[in-house]
Amino acid sequence: MPQGPQGSDQHHTAGNFASPHLFFDALDADTTATLIASAADVVLIIDDTGVIRDFATGSDELRQQGYQEWVGQPWAQTVTVESKPKVEAMLKEAGTTAGRRWRHVNHPSPAGADLPLSYSVMPVRRRGQASGEPSKHMVAFGRDLRAQVALQQRLVSAQLSMERDYWKLRHAETRYRMLFQMASEAVLILNGDTEKLEEANPAAFELLGDAAQRSGWTLAESLDEASHLALKQLFARLRVHGRADTLPVRLAANGERLTASVSLFRQDTTTHLLLRLSPMSNDASRPQPPGQQRLLSAIENAPDAFVLTELDGKVLSTNRAFLDMAQLANAELARGVSLEKWLGRTGVDLQVLISNLRQRGAVRLFATSLRGEFGATTEVEISAVAVDGGETPCLGFTIRDVGRRLDADKRVGKELPRSAGQMAELVGRVPMKDIVRETTDLIEQLCIEAALELTQDNRASAAEMLGLSRQSLYVKLRRFGMGEIESS
Repeated sequence: MPQGPQGSDQHHTAGNFASPHLFFDALDADTTATLIASAADVVLIIDDTGVIRDFATGSDELRQQGYQEWVGQPWAQTVTVESKPKVEAMLKEAGTTAGRRWRHVNHPSPAGADLPLSYSVMPVRRRGQASGEPSKHMVAFGRDLRAQVALQQRLVSAQLSMERDYWKLRHAETRYRMLFQMASEAVLILNGDTEKLEEANPAAFELLGDAAQRSGWTLAESLDEASHLALKQLFARLRVHGRADTLPVRLAANGERLTASVSLFRQDTTTHLLLRLSPMSNDASRPQPPGQQRLLSAIENAPDAFVLTELDGKVLSTNRAFLDMAQLANAELARGVSLEKWLGRTGVDLQVLISNLRQRGAVRLFATSLRGEFGATTEVEISAVAVDGGETPCLGFTIRDVGRRLDADKRVGKELPRSAGQMAELVGRVPMKDIVRETTDLIEQLCIEAALELTQDNRASAAEMLGLSRQSLYVKLRRFGMGEIESS
């Protein structure tokens, strides 16, 4: 056994000091109270009847909330209902090994939430008190558990949230699986990089045959060579632009014609291709008459722009002339975008056109301008028609560049039309204030010409006839460039 400072044998009980009488025997009451109060967040002095006789805390927050009012009350009455049995058990077991265990006790709080404390009770033995004699006072050490409780609550909330999200994902996956398995169209999910099959629904296996279920199967085994090459090009356009048109393809086994549509999606860090193969309708599979094919080819190569839109003005398809006017690299950049993005007055011209198409079915020679992606502006005339027949109603717009015609006619500049009908044609092309100003200049010029003709080019008489001074007449002659100016 180790020897104490005075050479006596000291019996070291597990968990206790080896020589407490050497260090604490001469402590005064204040020092002892300070040590006890510093040992825990809350310290209660309780008598043998269970009544709190004194209270100490190292927390200013607890002190300000009025917990010192517990003094004089039975300890069991200061706790919540479910904690009373724990308090009674600690008072009964004080001084035993079971009494030293820390127990979670809740106190009602004026702030609303209960105050959680963990208590351990020790009896107070006085000097000279026999070991079997019951103690008249006990010390209850309390540790503040609010931080731990808050952490536990956040953990529980996080677990509940994760469980809710988990079940939402499970339900969504179940619905997806049901739709995927029951879909009548063939649906295949391919790896976005390697284009290898990752998953397919029963309709796809039925359409493509048993070969599609073999490991390492590729589309090249089920499609003819031309269809497979066109489909790979479709995949490439989809990766660049994010969307792609539908594509007619043909099965290699029986020559059946199908319509392929594909979309791109990401999952985690991997891209995937969702490929749908649906039977081509009879109308689509029936070859078009040669005359109709020539008409479509003529529209595609026409010098005038042509745009086909939905009823709200979103572009469905365009020809090459429109791409040139709008300064677009390809038709994909226009598809799905409202036509008003390129028309003159945003939010006005397209609405006027659509409104007239709904009322009359057709619009002719609507004057406006068309803006390119890089700032170029073109004066245009638009003729449009509403197509109500077919499965999908749409609007067709023919857009003609009239910029060179306006320059040749000199409608914008010094010479303006001399009839109301011709002036009406300029509405929408030229601001009204410019029309009024130029028309006024034209009238002045005509009056001066008439006065000079009546006076046989006598400027003094012409000025008097017009009610102008000679100087004012000379200024106007210079501005209109009418003949040589004589010196005054």
